[in-house]
Amino acid sequence: MSGRRRALEAGPPAGPFARALAERAPAPEGPRGRPRRWLFVPYDQLTDGLGPLAREDPRELGVVLVECPAKAARRPYHRQKLALVLANLRQFALEQAARGVAVRHVVSPGDYAAALRPLLPELGPLRVMEPAERELRQDLAPLVGRGLEVLPHEGWLTTRDQFLRARPRRPPWRMDAFYRLVRRETGVLMEGGAPVGGKLSFDAENRRPWRGDPPAPAPLAYAPDAVTEEVVDLVTRRFARHPGAVDPAALPATSADAEATWAWALARCLPWFGPFEDAISTASSGLFHTRVSPLLNLHRLLPRRVLADALAADLPLASREGFVRQVLGWREFVRHVHVETDGLRRLPVGPAPVTPRPGDGGWGRWRGEPWASPAAAGSGDGGAAPSALGAGDPVPPALWGAPSGLACLDDVVATVWREAWSHHITRLMVLGNLATLLDVSPRDLTDWFWVAYQDAYDWVVEPNVLAMATWGAGDLMTTKPYVSGAAYLSKMGDACRGCSFDPRRTCPITRLYWAFLARHAEALGALPRLALPLAQARARPAAERAADAATFARVRDALQRGEHLTPAALG
Repeated sequence: MSGRRRALEAGPPAGPFARALAERAPAPEGPRGRPRRWLFVPYDQLTDGLGPLAREDPRELGVVLVECPAKAARRPYHRQKLALVLANLRQFALEQAARGVAVRHVVSPGDYAAALRPLLPELGPLRVMEPAERELRQDLAPLVGRGLEVLPHEGWLTTRDQFLRARPRRPPWRMDAFYRLVRRETGVLMEGGAPVGGKLSFDAENRRPWRGDPPAPAPLAYAPDAVTEEVVDLVTRRFARHPGAVDPAALPATSADAEATWAWALARCLPWFGPFEDAISTASSGLFHTRVSPLLNLHRLLPRRVLADALAADLPLASREGFVRQVLGWREFVRHVHVETDGLRRLPVGPAPVTPRPGDGGWGRWRGEPWASPAAAGSGDGGAAPSALGAGDPVPPALWGAPSGLACLDDVVATVWREAWSHHITRLMVLGNLATLLDVSPRDLTDWFWVAYQDAYDWVVEPNVLAMATWGAGDLMTTKPYVSGAAYLSKMGDACRGCSFDPRRTCPITRLYWAFLARHAEALGALPRLALPLAQARARPAAERAADAATFARVRDALQRGEHLTPAALG
């Protein structure tokens, strides 16, 4: 065996994982000495509930699982995210070995194609369900048809045909049209061809602020075993430059952990999810959100299964429909948008610019040193960079933890760096809203989200941030920018109570909102849903418009310098 082959197959030192895998390893050959059929299982397909692993005799199968430090080095990913992926991959390896599946665990010094190519002569052709991430599909492209057979990804709930039939003309695409078609064709929450409860969406009823009652459930805590603890130690040492920390008690890693998470979510969160879906609180980072997106995106929990369970549970209709809209509607919708636009590279207005290298989301500027490392070399481009409004400022240090003086922003940022997660309204209406009002680059903000959130992969983060949160792709998939002043944040959240700014009198977010509308009035003028706000912006007295513009300039410059805002400094 060559030295390169030994290096590829050696994996980590003989710690708890290596020992456990060796103890559970089945016979190298299948029944009656027949060769096994081998699958490459990507990091986000960690399930035996889909594909060949769900249907074929495990004693006749083998799986290749790859750990790729170069992938982790492409961006300064939150260490909790790296630990989540690695711990689940290793626990999945052990679970499959216990079923009788042969496991080849590889630590690759290069990309995924480099890991698999040397195995083809020995193992024969490999099968793989089509990866969800465009970035991984690009890595594997040199092997497709040359020893690697791509099967359909069975984890999705809808088809491309459904997506295109929902809006048969060219984009813009609209989620409500897609959701309406899918509900009708699947029969989910439908009776006699009509929606249960008389309407498709109960979104208008899901906007109650939370004032402490009912009590929000505490997140589930996990007891890591020796294998997960080994991953925590590995991530802490090997990825010491990466931001964030690893919290083992917040790390679901085994299939049992995934089951416990879903049981907790179904019993403790979903009954109240609907009414408080849009609420924001400094007292509870998650409120009644289920926190299952990281496990769904790894396929440790299957979308079809959680959808069926939610439909079968005794839940208020608004909560049930709100969860259905997230899983069957929005999650599927953004995946289709990402595929149809080739990662937002192809837009109705023409090709979008593409950044030459993966971005760090502002890490280098915050730390005062470049992120680029030899391990990240040759990792492809950095993704599409549309900016329909011309926004181009870098992510400010406030998103890396420098106190901004805006309590709503500082609380969410602290949550993200503590948990590698926050719920979707804080992402959209705090982080995305403020970045948009400040003309932050959509690409830079997308890279920050990709780095910071444990459920972020290109197919979900790019549509959600480039297209929805920042209006970077224009009206590709939404009807207006999601921006607001302080009144919305004060109504839906409680951060204003602990802020030095008064939401009615001194908070700069309201002036940022009016300045945004004035600055981009020409570009946004054709949007029906902004007709009234734009008219109100034009009607503001000249002195107010001047004050709006001055506040924007002062806040932008101060936050770009990493300064702490105060009412006195802003006048």
